[in-house]
Order: sequence, then C-alpha cells, then structure tokens
Amino acid sequence: QVQLVESGGGSVQTGGSLNLSCAASRSIFHLYAMHWYRQAPAKQRELVARITSGGATYYATSVQGRFTISRDSAKNTVYLQMNSLKPEDTAVYYCNAVRTSHGRISDNVWGQGTQVTVSS
Repeated sequence: QVQLVESGGGSVQTGGSLNLSCAASRSIFHLYAMHWYRQAPAKQRELVARITSGGATYYATSVQGRFTISRDSAKNTVYLQMNSLKPEDTAVYYCNAVRTSHGRISDNVWGQGTQVTVSS
C-alpha cells in the first residue's frame, strides 16, 4: 500500500512563497499520476495541479503562472512550488496519487494534508 506524507505548509503574508513536498513510500511516478488538491473551509476540494506518469502537467486557472508542480523520482517526492500567494490560496493542501488500468482507477491514495495560510 502506497503512503503519502505532505510537508512544507505554514503561514505567509500575501506575495510570499511556500514549497510543499509529498513523499511517497516507494517508487510510483512511472505508474501513478500525482495531484495536489486543496480544500478551504466550507468549500469543496479542488484540483490545483497534476503531473502525469509521462510528465505532463496541468494547472487550475486560479494558480497558473504562480504554482509549479514537479517531481524527483530519485527521492520519490512531488513538489508544489507556490509563489505570489494570495489570501484565497488559504486551504488544506492534499497530495493524491492515482493509478489507472484499462481506463479504470485501480488505486487512489491521499496524504493527510498540510495547512497553508496566507494573510493580507
């Protein structure tokens, strides 16, 4: 069973930066798409960024140009570099790993989440 552990959250002021990390318990990036989601109080969880097993990336419109998802296969770690942070980026950020087989999800793993707070 794959396990994910996030770190790097914290409190920053508007315009600041944070770099979130998500460490996987084993080598999975060649099989799994990795995602960062976030959930603000009283709001639905939303997809922030994705990196596929092939390395293609996707960003939500709200973070495009400010956030960067990357991975280090040697360290089994995915990162989310967040720049120019805004108060509306405040949320719990979750790492997610999804494996598909024959068009169906065969594994779906979540981390415990890390809090990001941006003050004005």
